[in-house]
Amino acid sequence: RSAFFMAQLSHPYMTTGKTIALTRRTSVGKVMSLLLNMLSGLVITFLPRMDVLVMTPWFAPIIWDGTFDSAILDAQFRDTTIGLTVFAIKKYVVFLRLFLETAEKYFMVGHKVTYYVFTDRPADVPQIALRAGRQVVVLHVGSYRRWQDISMHRMEMISNFSRQRFLHEVDYLVCLDVDMKFSDHVGVEILAPLFGTLHPGFYAADRQSFTYERRPLSRAYIPRDEGDFYYAGGFFGGSVPEVYRLTTACHQAMTADQAQGIEAVWHDESHLNRYLLSHKPSKVLSPEYLWDERMLQRPPLLRKLRYVAVPKNHGEIRNR
Repeated sequence: RSAFFMAQLSHPYMTTGKTIALTRRTSVGKVMSLLLNMLSGLVITFLPRMDVLVMTPWFAPIIWDGTFDSAILDAQFRDTTIGLTVFAIKKYVVFLRLFLETAEKYFMVGHKVTYYVFTDRPADVPQIALRAGRQVVVLHVGSYRRWQDISMHRMEMISNFSRQRFLHEVDYLVCLDVDMKFSDHVGVEILAPLFGTLHPGFYAADRQSFTYERRPLSRAYIPRDEGDFYYAGGFFGGSVPEVYRLTTACHQAMTADQAQGIEAVWHDESHLNRYLLSHKPSKVLSPEYLWDERMLQRPPLLRKLRYVAVPKNHGEIRNR
């Protein structure tokens, strides 16, 4: 009786797999030769960027301009509904109009989108024209005295609403900061069961430079000899069940830290990095998807800036 070996290659360009029929007498060398031939073709055909890292050590794609075909992916995700969570608490509501207007121009164009706006000021949420199949849902939530507390409680609120309604309403969640604007295409190429975004300040740094939480008492602790990348807290997501697991774990870890009288150095971002170290993302977004033009000089390898920081006075906005 014959045994069969199924090789399914997954890549942003590829929507089908190849099936190889092998008998029990097929040598290991033959199997490896076939796989290497397939992979070499994949690299030559589908990884055209030679100037940047396009794959993680665990074989998750890193998404840069030139590494995906939007037309193929748009067809693949044709019936997908995407939820976008954004927090407009206190004076941060002033960023919401530009955020939503630029999202309508560049974010998931041609797909069904629900913008979930968490705010303590629902009357200040602007009315904007939306494309067909898209809606804004305002979620009235409380505020907190410190901006750090607002940031950390995002995980709790996303976790709670994921369980209560997001699981029943959308397929994927994209969790973003509001004090930003879209400036180029951000589409379904980002979607995966779990994805994170390379922090623009550390994408080219070694892990000794990463600002992980280094105190062992914290649940966000990462030793100096561990770490893959440093992920930004302002752009992450995945399928709703995966985002629920991530946000629940981070909230529980922050609650445990609070009981010990410790607060991670970069709050929810520190806990996000701890989680993504233990639960490898299935896709990683390049700094194209989160950039600050005021703080960083744009290198030639960044062909596009897709989502960028808006100039602001932190002292004026935070805690007010």
